Amino acid sequence: MNRYIEQWDVEEAEFWESTGKKVANRNLWISIPCLLCAFAVWLYWSIITVQLKNLGFPFDTVQLFTLSAIAGLAGATFRIPNSFLIAISGGRNVIALTTGLLIAPALGVGFALQDINTPYTLFAIMAALSGLGGGNFASSMSNISFFFPKRMQGTSLGLNAGLGNIGVSVMQVLLPFVATFSLFGILGGSGLPLVTDFGGNPAGTNVFIQNSGLVWVPILVVLTLAAWFGMDNLAIATPKMGSALSSLGKAFGLILVGAIGTIIGLVLLLGLGWSIWIVLPITIVSTVLIMKAIPGEIKENLNTQFAIFNNKHNWIMTYLYVMTFGSFIGYSAAFPLLIRVVFGELPDGTINPNAPNPFAYAWLGPLVGSVARPIGGWISDKLGGAKVTQWDTVIMILAALGVAFYVRQASGVTQPEQYFIPFLILFLILFITTGIGNGSTFRMVPIIFKPSEAGPVLGWTSAVAAYGAFIIPKVFGQQVDAGTPEYALYGFAFYYLTCLILNWYYYARKNPEIRC
Repeated sequence: MNRYIEQWDVEEAEFWESTGKKVANRNLWISIPCLLCAFAVWLYWSIITVQLKNLGFPFDTVQLFTLSAIAGLAGATFRIPNSFLIAISGGRNVIALTTGLLIAPALGVGFALQDINTPYTLFAIMAALSGLGGGNFASSMSNISFFFPKRMQGTSLGLNAGLGNIGVSVMQVLLPFVATFSLFGILGGSGLPLVTDFGGNPAGTNVFIQNSGLVWVPILVVLTLAAWFGMDNLAIATPKMGSALSSLGKAFGLILVGAIGTIIGLVLLLGLGWSIWIVLPITIVSTVLIMKAIPGEIKENLNTQFAIFNNKHNWIMTYLYVMTFGSFIGYSAAFPLLIRVVFGELPDGTINPNAPNPFAYAWLGPLVGSVARPIGGWISDKLGGAKVTQWDTVIMILAALGVAFYVRQASGVTQPEQYFIPFLILFLILFITTGIGNGSTFRMVPIIFKPSEAGPVLGWTSAVAAYGAFIIPKVFGQQVDAGTPEYALYGFAFYYLTCLILNWYYYARKNPEIRC
């Protein structure tokens, strides 16, 4: 079956109406559930870590936050090669391969969670492998950007990313439910008893936590087949694509580069105990340098795409996108465990009997953030991305400071739950602003850059921004351990202020350098 389309001009109205629209929408609506499951597998540690604490696994709070951080580091690092995969291997080939690879961490986690004596090292490895799901976003967004005309970029990219991001909420609702029964019978193993009566279930209740991984396996098999038989490769995106086998081999090789970069980062972080602020740039630079060292045709193709690194606006948009998507994905990873720690534990270390159930609320944040993303893209199509980003950032700053205030109020008191409702409302506002900003900043990219650069820039900015899933849980873990979780939010608010100034100067002020 030939899935390589050589003629593709969606800016020409007649072609779009007669041919392009149908093909583009088919690829989009296969891409979305693939990306949804990728986010689910990447971020399922936000639910698993809470359950590990409830089931009595012998890990402390810092270790649990670190598992989410490891997944974040890996997912962001895998995004670096994923940013350039479409131009080398083709959209259909890449989406099918990267979706299929998620079966490995889903199965691995399903088996690891069946034994309370599973060593922490194995969980760390599984968290790193789940980062494959995080990497998929870069290639998915880069791919979809080629299918739609510029006037629809905000909406199409917003739908792909926004509905893909909903995978976090779907996962956070689904996993507590499937953990209540033996989903796969004897094949799925037996449950583990709750140690604490947290989340509405009495101690001793069996929890089938292994379903957190196993439930995704049959879904991923179906989606891999759907991508392979239903999606297309575009000549405009991949002008020198070889056979399907060689294309898959090239893509897998570059994904292995992401694995090497991840290993370097984890050795520095966990093995040597280096600061995250040192580990982060070393991991990024190491991964890019390894990619640049690849010989032959891949090197030539990558060098062409690496031209984006000479454009200052690539770095400015990367900085801004870290604010939006980095915050969204980082808060999604940390939110359930943050609720569990801030409102679920009393100053004397005992469980708060009136604590809110993280599973009942945590999914709301990623949901409203995901739904807001296509809305942000749509509004930006009408008003301009820079203007929407500017006002959105103002609200982000205020919301972050508000959340910090109520986290501080809840710390060290015997009834922290009295501050939960304002905390939740402000955090949901913060999630909404991250979603709107996701849509508005991504809308800016196709306006600032020419089509050949827009795809790699979209991938690169999303790659660096994904390190928010590493930084935010790690920072929260450190500050919770120090007894000052609100300090993390003060730091994030200050960073948002720098983004506000940068966006205003280059894009949003009167007579900006680029109007977008």
